[in-house]
Amino acid sequence: MIRFSVIIPVKPGGDVKALQMLREIDYPLDSWELLIAEGGNPSRQRNRAAAQASGDVLYFLDDDSLVQPFFLRRAALRYEDPAVAVVGGPSLTPDTDTFLQHAFGMVLVSRFGGGGVRNRYRCHGTVRATGEHELILCNLGFRRELFLEFGGFDERLYPNEENELMDRIAASGRVLIHDPELAVTRSQRSSVRAFVRQLHGYGRGRAEQTIIGGKIKYIAFVPPLFVLYLLALPFRYSPIMLIPLLLYLALALLFSLREGVRNRRYLPAMLLPILFCLFHCAFGAGVIRGFLLYPFRSSNGGRCEVTIRRVKCFGEQPV
Repeated sequence: MIRFSVIIPVKPGGDVKALQMLREIDYPLDSWELLIAEGGNPSRQRNRAAAQASGDVLYFLDDDSLVQPFFLRRAALRYEDPAVAVVGGPSLTPDTDTFLQHAFGMVLVSRFGGGGVRNRYRCHGTVRATGEHELILCNLGFRRELFLEFGGFDERLYPNEENELMDRIAASGRVLIHDPELAVTRSQRSSVRAFVRQLHGYGRGRAEQTIIGGKIKYIAFVPPLFVLYLLALPFRYSPIMLIPLLLYLALALLFSLREGVRNRRYLPAMLLPILFCLFHCAFGAGVIRGFLLYPFRSSNGGRCEVTIRRVKCFGEQPV
């Protein structure tokens, strides 16, 4: 039987909401362990926990990832194929989230918002080989030996550390699997400000991943070009310059209507035209910031203290 090490990074003294569902896991207690890594650099925390883990598979969750009782059994099925290196599933918005949080979730699952990464946030299709665009670190497993062989996460990156590592693993010929039924639920950000900060961080992470990994994903350059267009509009105003903006607004309205009908959430859909614009502007500004500031950014990853607690049968012991 495959042995799992479930790893959760958390801020010092932080609340690990994931524990409430992990207590219900339907998997032999002697075949999995839980490591909680406290610190201020999640990439480093995950790496330190991985080095001390004993499982065949490292399964990474966030501190608020709520799993299903069968999730380790389902993940184990995917790892029966020795060619499979990475397995993950989506992060879904729970029904208990607020009106505003559901609107954020609808942006992320929309083709106009989440685009190529929208399957990270919805159950869609069947089990399939995939790339890093469909996998998300709050619900992601790696074979431990391979994770260590590739050096783990690049601690200069947060977020997007998992994307950079998966790009390297996929380039070596290993298989990445997306299982839509291997889902966790996680609440969306609770305010517009927090949502914008999240998207800005995603954009910055994508830029830094591009600098470090050298792999260019051209679709990520569309939002920063849109930001630059908006900034230039007051200085280069002419009727013809308004055509792209009018086209954008038409698409935002069209996709807002589509998401409202598809999700049967019509009131949150009314916010989507504004949220789509915030999404693209925040992500685009993050990309620009990442490219401009990364060469001058210092990392405190090497000075970050990490404390690991191994939880066996939910009796906590320091490692």
